[in-house]
Amino acid sequence: MEIGQHIDALERAGLDFVDAAEKAGLDAAVPTCPDWTVRDLVQHVGYVHRWATAYIRDARPAVLTDDEEEGAVGPMPADPDLVPWFQAGHVALVDQLRAAPTDLTCWHFLPADSPLSFWARRQAHETIIHRADLHAAVGQPDSVARDLGVDGIDELLMAFYATRGRRLRCDEPAVLAVDAADAPHSWTVRMGPTGAEITRGTPTTADCTLRGPASDLYLALWNRRTTTDLHVHGDPAVLALWRDRATIRWT
Repeated sequence: MEIGQHIDALERAGLDFVDAAEKAGLDAAVPTCPDWTVRDLVQHVGYVHRWATAYIRDARPAVLTDDEEEGAVGPMPADPDLVPWFQAGHVALVDQLRAAPTDLTCWHFLPADSPLSFWARRQAHETIIHRADLHAAVGQPDSVARDLGVDGIDELLMAFYATRGRRLRCDEPAVLAVDAADAPHSWTVRMGPTGAEITRGTPTTADCTLRGPASDLYLALWNRRTTTDLHVHGDPAVLALWRDRATIRWT
């Protein structure tokens, strides 16, 4: 996907996020984020948007210090102002991404073609996944376009777990194949005692294959939906290992 497509997806997801937050109410529980309320989720994503904006706006070459991060985000508003606060931060992020030069140089934390492509892609998927959390809070199903689903799977597997593969350790080697049913894309997750090696393409053999539409696979691999209606062939314990250990936390 192109940078502009990611920014457009981020913009749409933020608008949907606001609608779902207002519909749910700040005290509603978020089933896909245990122990969180909608309030926690709005605070989190609003915080992340302002944090990301600081790197883009200032072409920041290094990680913000704690004090700098606190200054970039500002004080957390009271409940009546929380959703408008989120909206303001979301608009500022979209505007900064659209105004940034293509040769922007700044800190980023995953492999990417450029810092700008990283931030546009990461903030799009950050917001989309948390939009799915809000939809879960109101009992509303979530989905994404096929190409966005493929892109999100690829970011998760080839970017996040390219650097976090050690989380996927298991005593005996196991191979999980991920196959998009509606697009010519597949991935192979080889897990073992030292972690995971992930590649694009279909393995010769797999202990478990997870197959379905790209949108559903995307949300399932982020543990935002069940896999009961997807095609799971082989040892379900291999998929269970992924679902237990493939977690991304804000630290």
